[in-house]
Amino acid sequence: MKLTFLGATGTVTGSKYLLQSGAKRILVDCGLFQGYKQLRLRNWEEFPVPPDEIDAVVLTHAHLDHSGYLPLLVKNGFRGKIYCSEATRDLCKILLPDSGHLLEEEAMHANRHGYTGHAPALPLYSEADAVRALDYFHPVPFDQSFDVVPGLTAQLTMAGHILGAAIVTVRSASCRLTFSGDLGRQHDPIMVAPRVIEETDYLVLESTYGDRIHDPADPAILLGQTIRETSSRGGVTIIPSFAVGRAQSLLYEIYKLKQKGEIPDVLPVYLNSPMATDATALYMRYRHQHRLNKHDTEAMCHAAKIVNSVEESIALNQCQVPMVIIAASGMATGGRVLHHLKAFAGDSRNTILFAGFQAGGTRGAAMLEGVPAIKIHGEYVPLNAQVRQIDNLSAHADGNELMAWLRHFRKAPKRTFITHGEPPAADALRRRIKEELHWDCRVPEYRDQVDLS
Repeated sequence: MKLTFLGATGTVTGSKYLLQSGAKRILVDCGLFQGYKQLRLRNWEEFPVPPDEIDAVVLTHAHLDHSGYLPLLVKNGFRGKIYCSEATRDLCKILLPDSGHLLEEEAMHANRHGYTGHAPALPLYSEADAVRALDYFHPVPFDQSFDVVPGLTAQLTMAGHILGAAIVTVRSASCRLTFSGDLGRQHDPIMVAPRVIEETDYLVLESTYGDRIHDPADPAILLGQTIRETSSRGGVTIIPSFAVGRAQSLLYEIYKLKQKGEIPDVLPVYLNSPMATDATALYMRYRHQHRLNKHDTEAMCHAAKIVNSVEESIALNQCQVPMVIIAASGMATGGRVLHHLKAFAGDSRNTILFAGFQAGGTRGAAMLEGVPAIKIHGEYVPLNAQVRQIDNLSAHADGNELMAWLRHFRKAPKRTFITHGEPPAADALRRRIKEELHWDCRVPEYRDQVDLS
């Protein structure tokens, strides 16, 4: 069995792993590259393997950096099954068409306002492409082995992180290979802890927070403080948020803050993301995958006023009263949050509050670095608003939590590959695993191939 790293090397985006067993080829994850332009350009390159020669895909979870390339794979000829958990399938029904819609919208906006170097600008794929890709999804239950292709079986194990997230183990007659996907946290207030894996021949491990430890303080303290201080100035708190996982965590924390009287119950809170709204509703359906009881799940779902139409979204930008707006995307790379940033970033009374990891090359990372202006839709917008970040409201295990998960292995894998992390994080985790566990541990490069036989 051969393993080729086609993404998530030197970056937290673009997760794609090609497994070859004899004449059979499968992908584990099929994500979009995001962030730096040189990474995003990879999305446009010819795929390293003809898509019609790939027999199947197995997804760890629904986030676009793990699933967002699927519409293009299908558009270019893939006709196999896409295996995933049932919740991942349901989330992809929301995320992938929305991604195609946003790509079309951005291309149209670039052509209309003339800030494209292409004539005309075209979307990477369309909403219709994404809808067609959904026909190939094949949900499978957790903890049950299934045949991926002749000679290869796989199993999904709960990873926490978000609804449906899975650790994927692939087996051949002579080899067992485990992909951690994105591992959740042991004591996440919403999601269950990742399940323990005790043995594998080879391990592919994420390292998003491999070089840091989450602040043990309650993230609601900074969230409440920021909202109170911004409101007292007459300002607006803009929270760029991932539609799946982070938006729900924010809604739950805001619900609790209002319950405790730590932010005014009358303060308007808006969820301006149709897909986040749809994703939140799935928490009722998949209650066995998270910790919340029925009452708290319903309260989370009703913690914000839902903004559905474009007209309602535009109208928010005209409001000059204290409020909280949660809108996708989490790294400010696209979506409705960009229009709110254009409207509110120039006013020092307002706050832009990031509640998650900001990959290098994204607007979010640039704003946290203190740039004086941000480029949106071809124009520079002054950045006078306060910019803050909640470091510990994360759905990813930190360095200590990753090490704790690894210590459940009864014996060392033959080799551990560190991926899905920026270079400092990946190398810090590699060094720590080598020094504390004495495992054979490598950080692969883009397109590296290893023979696991």
